[in-house]
Amino acid sequence: MGSTGQIVGIVNITRDSFSDGGRFLDPARAVEHGLALAAAGADVVELGPASSNPDARPVPVDEQIARLRPVLGALDSERARAAEPTRPFRICVDASASEVLRFALAAGVDWLNDVRGFPDERLYDELASARAELVVVHSLSGGDRAGRELATPAEVLDSIERFFEARLAALVRAGIREERLIVDPGMGFFLGRDPRASLAVLARIPALRARFGRPVLVSVSRKSFLRTLTGSGLDAIGAATLAAELFAMRVGADWVRTHDVRALRDGLCIERALDAADDGARGRPRAT
Repeated sequence: MGSTGQIVGIVNITRDSFSDGGRFLDPARAVEHGLALAAAGADVVELGPASSNPDARPVPVDEQIARLRPVLGALDSERARAAEPTRPFRICVDASASEVLRFALAAGVDWLNDVRGFPDERLYDELASARAELVVVHSLSGGDRAGRELATPAEVLDSIERFFEARLAALVRAGIREERLIVDPGMGFFLGRDPRASLAVLARIPALRARFGRPVLVSVSRKSFLRTLTGSGLDAIGAATLAAELFAMRVGADWVRTHDVRALRDGLCIERALDAADDGARGRPRAT
């Protein structure tokens, strides 16, 4: 295995997320789902108050905060009461509006995930003084939603290189410790309409880790490129998702962000068991 293979479980507190919009708008259902993901093996439970799919409608900042507030409070309380002290799950907020990110910081979240890559310099002092790890996401559109740009795989790879070179340097100059930064190259419509771009990026995860020296997070779960390649709809895309997630971890992704935590956990369990059996059959020492 190329990485430690940790899992981020997704809780969309939204009306129009492409795969589960509307299912977890009720705070009690969102909390229940988040706890279920943690029980299934999620190392991080991520809450998203607004969808980033290309067709999503903008959600006002006050509504995003209203969606987050009760879920964050309840999850944090449940975590403090029920989690094993040696391995509590972490809580992440996936947002782009600076006011929402500021609210999440004040709430003490462990991670922030911004699909714009934290471009607002007015937030830098607060980010620098916080403890939260930051998932810096690349997208061709540069906005708070994915787009449908037409770009070749080579153009996408060049965009990723230039984006992280500039963005990571800017965040470190602002006083944010480099060890708090996680890179996410984007997948699906974040890389445009061509499914080959996502394949090219997945194949280059080792190069991305080597180039920037930061952990890599990959989010392929139920993404458009998998549906395009297989011709499967959302209700039948689980196997393709798992195949792409296992590949990403096998070549070195440190984190995979997924809707189906249990499937990924079980897949990783079997891969590791098979690796150990193969090492034993070949007389190789087992990797630690």
